[in-house]
Amino acid sequence: MSLPHDGTNFGIGTLGILCGMRRSSLLLLGLAGAFFATAHALAETATGPKSGLPLPRFVSLKPDHVNVRGGPTRDHEVTFVYTRAGLPVEITAESDNWRRIRDWEGSEGWVYHSLLSGRRTALVNPKDKSQLVPVYDKPDDGGMVLAKLQAGVLAAVKRCTGLWCRVAGAGFDGWVAQEQLWGVYLNEKVE
Repeated sequence: MSLPHDGTNFGIGTLGILCGMRRSSLLLLGLAGAFFATAHALAETATGPKSGLPLPRFVSLKPDHVNVRGGPTRDHEVTFVYTRAGLPVEITAESDNWRRIRDWEGSEGWVYHSLLSGRRTALVNPKDKSQLVPVYDKPDDGGMVLAKLQAGVLAAVKRCTGLWCRVAGAGFDGWVAQEQLWGVYLNEKVE
């Protein structure tokens, strides 16, 4: 192996240390790269240890009274209460029969698993909260507008293509741009 020579003389011991440092640095860089690649892959494919279902994932509240606790046992205090069945929440972690959830406002806490439903719902969530969100007759903004929804309207999710979701609620049934909803991920397909 030849190294570029800048006129500095190194003894064999010094050269060995420098080469050893290079090998150690490369090894550390390689290990760090492998660690981050593995962590990234795990983050994309994480599953709940109890349910075996993907984490995070969206679900909805089953009853119209759901206590949210500060930790994953009944011994933890109730930090707030939901009073509307069907609200979408995102499960971010699992601990035995408890699920850590996050709502559309970013509030988090723990609920007992039986208070959650796999039924998909979404809240109308435009960037500008004063904007009305159009519901179209087909998954295309060139379609006929069937209704206009205010921020916070709750809808059942029937299907999503990755860009559009067919939603239904009191007085409407049609397609909404997926980016205007909270309760489905961008590019997520729902059948």
